[in-house]
Amino acid sequence: MLIKRHGPSQDCGKRLKQRAILYEGFYTYGGMAGRDLAAMAVGLREAIEREYLDARIGQVHELASALADNGVPVYQPAGGHAVYVDAGDALPHIPAERFPGQALVCAAYREGGVRTVELGSFAFPETERPELVRLAVPRRRYHREHIEHVAETFGRVVENADDWSGLEVVDEPERKELRHFSATLRPVDV
Repeated sequence: MLIKRHGPSQDCGKRLKQRAILYEGFYTYGGMAGRDLAAMAVGLREAIEREYLDARIGQVHELASALADNGVPVYQPAGGHAVYVDAGDALPHIPAERFPGQALVCAAYREGGVRTVELGSFAFPETERPELVRLAVPRRRYHREHIEHVAETFGRVVENADDWSGLEVVDEPERKELRHFSATLRPVDV
């Protein structure tokens, strides 16, 4: 591969990391080992078994119910792999231009170490869509205690919504489609 230099080598490294996301996945994930490919094959076989599907979908619905019981605004009915939280309702004091979905994602991580993803005005700029946060349930990983922890964490965040501020973009990649992978944001008062 021929790489054209456009400045310091640090810029080249940054561009290569962004390009890798498009073709290889996020650069910290590494490549797929043989055991990972074998696990994927097992997963594909399991994913069509009725017993597995009932358990998986049941777990996602259990998370949606637990979140709702903790005062978290969730979209109903829940899907088969994830629950979607309405970040605009969860943090109503944060306007769309201050990214309430990203603020909710950061708050959940800071409050209880819960990792999730924003799929609203930050991930999809210049579109009109709800301020969503997706809580995907990892396959064969979560137990009831995990679901309770996630629901309680989001419940505390929503209960103390005024403690959380909006965000502004400090730095973002040239490729807009990679914005939510590698941009830098900071808290701002709303």
